[in-house]
Amino acid sequence: MTWLTWLILAAILAAVAAITGVKAKGTRHVARTHLMGVARVVLVVIVIIVAYLAYRSWSGV
Repeated sequence: MTWLTWLILAAILAAVAAITGVKAKGTRHVARTHLMGVARVVLVVIVIIVAYLAYRSWSGV
């Protein structure tokens, strides 16, 4: 596996953890806070950017 594959897997894992609100023992609760809301907005923006880049790559523009 290349470094890019590992990076993609880590990003997917982080996105799933961010959306579901999974947290480790002893950490602070951030669900239903402005911080989680901002994190979700940033996640959506990143998904839109990646989708746009994938579309450009696929269409050959």
